[in-house]
Amino acid sequence: MGLVKTELFNTQDNKIAAIAKALGHPARVAILQHLFKIDSCVCGDLVNEIGLAQPTISQHLKELKQLGLIKGNVEGTSVCYCINMDNWARMKAQLLDFLNQDISIDNSCC
Repeated sequence: MGLVKTELFNTQDNKIAAIAKALGHPARVAILQHLFKIDSCVCGDLVNEIGLAQPTISQHLKELKQLGLIKGNVEGTSVCYCINMDNWARMKAQLLDFLNQDISIDNSCC
């Protein structure tokens, strides 16, 4: 696979692509759904909930945290994760802008 030349694209395009990549893995979607379902921070029980190995869960959490969709707090020897609601709202707005761009298009072509 070739290198992605992100500098060729504007900031908005790169943000949407990063969001799509993060949501493009079912484990990350399951982690986000679980965090919304419990409506609180989770400290370590994701392995049992998701069914993947701890290193795999940790890698997915890292991806979601780098994007800013979740945040983590250190509590003792573990890190507790929850949804970053401010960034979640920004992500939703970015995706809605992108997905709603067809609303004003005259669809008489093709």
